Amino acid sequence: MFTFTSEYTMNNSSVFDIKSELEFEAAALDIFRFQYENNQVYHQFCSYLKKRPENVHEIREIPFLPIEFFKSKAILTGEKKPQISFSSSGTTGTQTSKHQVTDLAIYEQSYLTAFEQFYGNIKDYCILALLPSYLERKGSSLIYMADDLIKKSGHSDSGFYLDELDSLKNKILKLDASGSKVLLIGVSFALLDFAEKYPIQLKNTIVMETGGMKGRRKEMIRDELHQILKEGFGVKRIHSEYGMTELLSQAYSAGNGIFKTPNWMKVLIRDTEDPLTFQDIEKTGGINVIDLANSNSCAFIATQDLGKLHRDGSFEILGRFDHSDIRGCNLMAL
Repeated sequence: MFTFTSEYTMNNSSVFDIKSELEFEAAALDIFRFQYENNQVYHQFCSYLKKRPENVHEIREIPFLPIEFFKSKAILTGEKKPQISFSSSGTTGTQTSKHQVTDLAIYEQSYLTAFEQFYGNIKDYCILALLPSYLERKGSSLIYMADDLIKKSGHSDSGFYLDELDSLKNKILKLDASGSKVLLIGVSFALLDFAEKYPIQLKNTIVMETGGMKGRRKEMIRDELHQILKEGFGVKRIHSEYGMTELLSQAYSAGNGIFKTPNWMKVLIRDTEDPLTFQDIEKTGGINVIDLANSNSCAFIATQDLGKLHRDGSFEILGRFDHSDIRGCNLMAL
């Protein structure tokens, strides 16, 4: 019979202090042992693969839970009750993923620390969020993050926009001309709508796409999308955010679709034919994510994304596996 152990062996928030590969590997193995003992679904999955703490000695030996499990199972570590349930977007009739989050403070610390690692102090920015498809439904982890970043920015002009593109144009032109640092974060189809309707020239604004056409426009390759957005906003680079419902951390790209992870997150590339083996650097395969912020769900996720890893630890998204649903977090196929 499955029983829970009594307590975690490390402070959850200590993962945000990781500074080296050795610290990351030690924390990952510690969390693996804890989740093996305290997460019933993950324990059963590991047992099926004949993996247990005694025969797992390095990161590549840790089993990665297929992301589809979040659609049919409650992926929980420990006995704490969830504070919130985040859900993925999906077309009518499709089954959505649910991420039961038992400690929102961990999520908040994760996205705030990552933002400041890549972009600096949130209080230096005005945050403009163009996320209509997310605003129109409940349970979006992206909306939760954007809302909190808007509040933490403390800027009087920070806020959400649904369809008020004319108002957004006037706001962003005024802010950009004043020299204010602005982050415009938006779902791809909405940014395209804006860029085509109101082509402008920006100097002090970061334009960040979160992926996803949500059935509103045809899918297009990343290079085509970014070229249209660069011309429409008059910027040299388009930034990107890579995240998903099942994770509590995000990777960011400052241009060209090259993503970097925060110190407590790592991407590995698995072989598409043998999911228990890993690809070499620069080889295309399935993306496995270690997200140590997922200490109370599952930190080891095998996604349905295809990509490749670079020698410096950065990575690219190259599409999705066949027959998998497109879910709009930077999942554009080449």
